[in-house]
Amino acid sequence: MKILMVLTSHDQLGNTGQKTGFWLEEFAAPYYVFKDAGADITLASPKGGQPPIDPKSDDPDAQTDATWRFQGDATAKAVLASTLTLDQVKADDFDAIFYPGGHGPLWDLAEDKRSVALIEQFDRAGKPVAAVCHAPAVFRHARGADGQPLVKGKEVTGFTNSEEEAVQLTKVVPFLVEDMLKANGGRFTRGDDWASHVVVAGRLVTGQNPASSEAAAEALMKLLK
Repeated sequence: MKILMVLTSHDQLGNTGQKTGFWLEEFAAPYYVFKDAGADITLASPKGGQPPIDPKSDDPDAQTDATWRFQGDATAKAVLASTLTLDQVKADDFDAIFYPGGHGPLWDLAEDKRSVALIEQFDRAGKPVAAVCHAPAVFRHARGADGQPLVKGKEVTGFTNSEEEAVQLTKVVPFLVEDMLKANGGRFTRGDDWASHVVVAGRLVTGQNPASSEAAAEALMKLLK
């Protein structure tokens, strides 16, 4: 069982002068779900190497069992520091693909043609595709075999407009995940702000927020079994 995890390489939070990247919990929780299930995990990002961790996800109040485990895991840290570039991975070599969120993907992965091609290749091959929190942004330009948006007609979720308002970044982000998914014809569903909410539509798995990371990874594993 081989799983590809794709992380952002983008570290600038719009024009705020602040840093962003991927959200640590959204990487760590799924990573250990996959690892503990015996999966072979490969990490990739647009630029390769160490992807930027959103500094806020390193704050003490953002820590979980999975992030604490990661902090003490030298092997996982070394793997994360040496991600492959998107040019170095092929959909044929993996059974599923998972995108952790954080605000970074809104700027790079949402627009990256290599990432879009990977998603479409996994979809065409009937392989599971999963994304959590802001990472459903990666479906912005992805199309199904019929040429329609990949999410059209499917139940999906992602970081909600109200959650974006709560972190006061509505005017900073290039687009709102909820609005984009709806504009692409997705049937957007949601739970309460900050509560775990995961949707499975065929082979497509989406999670609403950081709290949904582990459940989204477990949903992906169920599809693989």
